[in-house]
Formats: sequence, C-alpha cells, structure tokens
Amino acid sequence: MTAKDWLVLSLLPGLGPRRIQALRERAPECLENWPQGWLALLPRPAASALRLWLDHPDRSPLAPAVSALEAWLAASARHALLHPGHAHWPLLLDELPDPPPVLWARGDLAALTPPALAIVGSRRPTRDGLESAAEFGAGLAAQGFGIISGLALGIDGAAQRAALDAGGRSVAVLGCGVDVVYPPRHEALHHRLSGEGGLLLSEHPPGTAARPVFFPRRNRIVTGLSLGVLVVEAAEKSGSLVSARLAMEQNREVFALPGSIHNPQARGCLGLIRQGATLVTGLDDILDELPLWAGAAVLTAPGAAPVTAPGPVALPPGTNPAPLTSPSPQDPLLELLSERPTPLDTLVDLTGLDVGRCQRRLLEFEIEGLATQAAGGWVRLRGPR
Repeated sequence: MTAKDWLVLSLLPGLGPRRIQALRERAPECLENWPQGWLALLPRPAASALRLWLDHPDRSPLAPAVSALEAWLAASARHALLHPGHAHWPLLLDELPDPPPVLWARGDLAALTPPALAIVGSRRPTRDGLESAAEFGAGLAAQGFGIISGLALGIDGAAQRAALDAGGRSVAVLGCGVDVVYPPRHEALHHRLSGEGGLLLSEHPPGTAARPVFFPRRNRIVTGLSLGVLVVEAAEKSGSLVSARLAMEQNREVFALPGSIHNPQARGCLGLIRQGATLVTGLDDILDELPLWAGAAVLTAPGAAPVTAPGPVALPPGTNPAPLTSPSPQDPLLELLSERPTPLDTLVDLTGLDVGRCQRRLLEFEIEGLATQAAGGWVRLRGPR
C-alpha cells in the first residue's frame, strides 16, 4: 500500500486507529491485498466510501485530502507520510492497540533509527529540574539513544534541546500539524527539530491547530516510540503522569527522578517510584535496565551514521519494571540511622555500599517515611507516615 492508500484508509468513516489495528491483527493475509482485502472486511459505510474513491475519485469527499498530501510531499524532500510498511515506520508502534494509521513527518527520518527514550516532565520546572532534563538528554544522546518528547515548555524542551546540542537525535510528537509552531515560545527549537538530526511527527495533517483534546492522544505516540519514559519532575496531577501510565500499559520501562518530599514538583515522581517505577539518580540506572540497547549506536555529530555494537538488537522484552521492595526494619543501613544525623560518607564507610547505591537506599527510606535528610546527615524517623 502506498502513502495515498493509507491516508484514504485513515479517513474512511466509522474507522479509527483502534479499529484499523484490530482489522490488521484479525486478517493480515487479507489486508495485504489492496483494496480487495480491505473491502471484504470493512464495515459497510467505510467500504462504500472506499468504493466511491476507487471508482470515481473526483466525486469523493476524500479528494481534497489526497491532493493536499501530494502537494505536501512534493514541497520538500524533508516531508513524508509514514505508514505501516514504510521503510522508516517505527515497528514499536505496532505493539499499541491504537497506533496512528499514518504519521506526518517533517525533518530527518534518520532520527527514528536509534533506540529511544522519552523524557517528560513539568511545564513549570525548578532550576534543578531543567538542569537534570538537560543532563539526561545530553547523556543519553551521547550513549546513542534518541530523545522523544512532545516539545512542551519546561522539561520536554530542555531535554530535546540538550540532545541536539550534544550531536544526538530527537523526535517531537506534536498535538498539531508539523508546520504549526506550538507553543510559540519554541519556534527556534521547532526549527531545529525540522533540520538535521531532528524530526517532527503528528497524526494530524499540516495546518491543524493545537487543541487540548489532541495532547493526551499525542502522549501514546511519545511513549509508543520509546523503550521507556523518564519523568524528571511532575506534580501529583500532572500530564506527565498520563505518559507514565501509558508507558506502563504499553509494557515500556518507567523511570522517575526523585526529589525532596517538600517539593510539590517532585510528588508525582515519588508516587511513581512507590508504584514500581525505577528510581533514577544517574545515567547508569537507566542503562542498567536496558542492557541490550546501551551503547548500541553512538552519534558523534548531527547526521553521523550509527555504529552498531556487536550482538543482536531486538525489540524490548515487554516486561514491566520490577517494583521496589520496601526496606525491612532490619535493613543494615536503616539500623545505622538514629535521631542524631549521620553523614553520607560515614554510612558509605560503615556499610561498604558505593555512594550511588547508598543514596538510592536512603531516598527509598525517605519515600517510605522511615528517614529524612537533616543538617549534618540522615536521621531515622519513627515509622512510615
């Protein structure tokens, strides 16, 4: 099937992403035969509309959309309409129950080549949050990962900008047409993402204005393109938590950056960790969860070809992140804490743990309400709050 065929299919009445995917899974052998295989399975209104298009395209209401597609593709070599069977169609999307039938693309399709992580978070982040987003965006890009996000203000934009600055690749999934700059403050980043090393994607045709209803649907594509999602900062009622929930439903890894229990922008991340998300304090915490992908491709400059590491690169295993276990009251590290502050370096010396692991355990204690950080070190609390 061609791009035009897939566009026509996506516009037929009574169909939607979920129903099209259900048909693809129900009878793949029939659907390989266009258009007869589809005509045999489509509901009557959709089949009638398709027959009209096939027999009398000039009389079909689909004609303007097809003409617009042809004009869009002819306007630039950096324009494309991705669809199943396209050389750059991301196969991870086929794991979703409702993948978009088509994706309008503007930019460098090679941005879809490396394994990717989504980085999402608050639109009103703290300075620490912005710095963390940039650090992880650049660090993951240096390890050969693409960065997927939604071009939102705050965490999303900081991570994508840092990935491009590091010579990596980044893909933005929009809740509007790929030629529409939204939010307006990201005009410069929007322009960069349409150039070398970046890519803009949308399930909506060019010229479509941003609408609130589009953004939750956009999030399923952000996570669907990714091996996992890192939530940097999120309040308790944050759109980033919607992305995390979608990632869990899609059997993607979920990573969360912890923060102070007194920071409202950290409460969403702390809640995710309690629900089983992987606690992240450094890049290695992510790479350890994705061993098949770590270092699989290294990008040294925008447009550089990926260098594939030895060994097979397969689709993610589809396992949910293992839940964190609650610390036992007899935990040796917990037993070392008292009402008097104990410095971190003392705890490292007494337990033999490395600094990173010791910090992670202490943060888990803090999340459970068993310990907290005070002036001079860590103190033990009476019990869970």
